[in-house]
Amino acid sequence: MISLYRPGDSLLHRLPAGPKLLVVMALALGVSLAPADPWTLTGAALAVAACYLLAGLGAVEIARQAYKLRWLVLVMVVSQVFFLPALTMAANVVRVVVVILLANLVTLTTRTEQVVDAIERALTPLRRLGVNPSRVALMLSMTITTIPVIAGFATQIREAQRARGVPAAPLAFVVPLLIMALKHSDDLADALTARGID
Repeated sequence: MISLYRPGDSLLHRLPAGPKLLVVMALALGVSLAPADPWTLTGAALAVAACYLLAGLGAVEIARQAYKLRWLVLVMVVSQVFFLPALTMAANVVRVVVVILLANLVTLTTRTEQVVDAIERALTPLRRLGVNPSRVALMLSMTITTIPVIAGFATQIREAQRARGVPAAPLAFVVPLLIMALKHSDDLADALTARGID
């Protein structure tokens, strides 16, 4: 599994994975349900930036993570600009970006095995209902770590197209992104099979 973990000794790095995931889930839910109010959304964005700084990742890392999302933002704006009021569209974009940045922050400050262990412990009581905590934990942790990976693929594709002089076109962008995502999925499946995980 690809891990984007950045070693560090900050408070967020030392915080156990379980509480960290609960806080991130609560913040993501709060941002998603927050009213389309400019002050509320600005506060959410500033809170996420403060978390990155608290983790010792710095303003450059915040900018790098946000820059990776530029094409996602463009697609969201183009798909909503003709159908929604400007404030609603901006609120939707900010919500998605903030939630993704929060997911990235968990990935950057938490080792993958810690995430898997925390989720597995939380799901252990559901074993009586036929739930396999190990499989669910692995699936969720792969989802968390895949978000920044797919965003990185999008950045690579657009930079390669720009270097070749390819004009920006949705189809020319989406097709290679889909191929790379499927290839990544196959690689993950092969890695899991090699480790005896069906």
